[in-house]
Amino acid sequence: MNEHVSPGAHVNPSANASVARPIVSQRAGVTVTRVGVHLGAEITGVDLRKPLSDDEFKAIDAALVENGLIIFRDQDVTSEQLMAFGRRFGELTVHPFAPNEGKNAPELIKFRNDETTPPFGTDVWHSDETFRAEPPMATILCAKEVPAVGGDTMFVSMSAAYEGLSERMQRLISGLEAIHDMKPFRPLFGKSEDERRKLQQFELIYPPQLHPVVRIHPVSGRKVLFVNPQFTVAIDGMEERESRALLDTLFHQALVPEYQFRHHWAPHTIAMWDNRSTQHYAIHDYYPAALHGARDDQGRPRRRRRPRRSVDHSPREICRGCRRRRARRPQAALTRGSRARQARTPKKPRKPTAQRGNGPWNVGLGLSSAASVAFSPPAP
Repeated sequence: MNEHVSPGAHVNPSANASVARPIVSQRAGVTVTRVGVHLGAEITGVDLRKPLSDDEFKAIDAALVENGLIIFRDQDVTSEQLMAFGRRFGELTVHPFAPNEGKNAPELIKFRNDETTPPFGTDVWHSDETFRAEPPMATILCAKEVPAVGGDTMFVSMSAAYEGLSERMQRLISGLEAIHDMKPFRPLFGKSEDERRKLQQFELIYPPQLHPVVRIHPVSGRKVLFVNPQFTVAIDGMEERESRALLDTLFHQALVPEYQFRHHWAPHTIAMWDNRSTQHYAIHDYYPAALHGARDDQGRPRRRRRPRRSVDHSPREICRGCRRRRARRPQAALTRGSRARQARTPKKPRKPTAQRGNGPWNVGLGLSSAASVAFSPPAP
């Protein structure tokens, strides 16, 4: 990869720091090779089936902070070996909604995705579990079986996304807090009375949380744009229209290709990403075409309707703007005076009561077709 800056071009020094870093570096026998400009590095010279020395671990930990995403190829590890690797970073935690291995290893999540068991809610930009007061510090994912074509995962540097904002926008969002909610997981609960009670219990355990819109990475010290379309529902203290407009602008930063890296999976590949500074998007493009279309009795193709998507590219049955337009249609017979009165007295939107997130970051650890775990940083 050739990296250069045109002579005389205006360059943000902090943004250009990632370009100036060496492509290949070595420490304690661990080789780190950058594969992306703003994030992404492949690590060689280690065997994760064996315990790491302290120097090897420090080199891997530093590479994670510096690159946001680190990739290990040809690591045919067992679930126990993966969890042992995760424990080097801290205490393992449990994802409250993902399927796990039960009593034997509740931290371990197994993903087996195919046409009969499609993945749930991962085709949207997000940082893992920001609806929690203490979101996961990092996630580790090991691929055991991969599709012949497709199934890549996109990653984006949210520190680069922040640095890409204008200075005026950076000043505007500095000090703001956003409300993060467990909204993607509510459809997991049914409509029966028992299911509603279960949902209410989870809502009490995981109430909406407040997190800064701009976070400071605790290790690198870099500023990070910390909002995502999967869990961030509003800017605290703003009206809904203002909040939605600002969030749509900030969500769009993850869509800039220059800040992204596309990871192609292969069997026994391990990826570990820093949830404090990155977001990711699992591309759902590896299903049979029959899932996206059908044919009528005469054999003509018939397109199957998909959920509409909002500006932030998160799947919803209908975006808020469409919902408002539908609500207005029955009011076509209103007099001009009644419409004017409604315009003068708009209803204030209801906002979730949010708690302010604090405490240490945890670390999540995942395995596709194998397992997943989570952990918190060790005490200083």
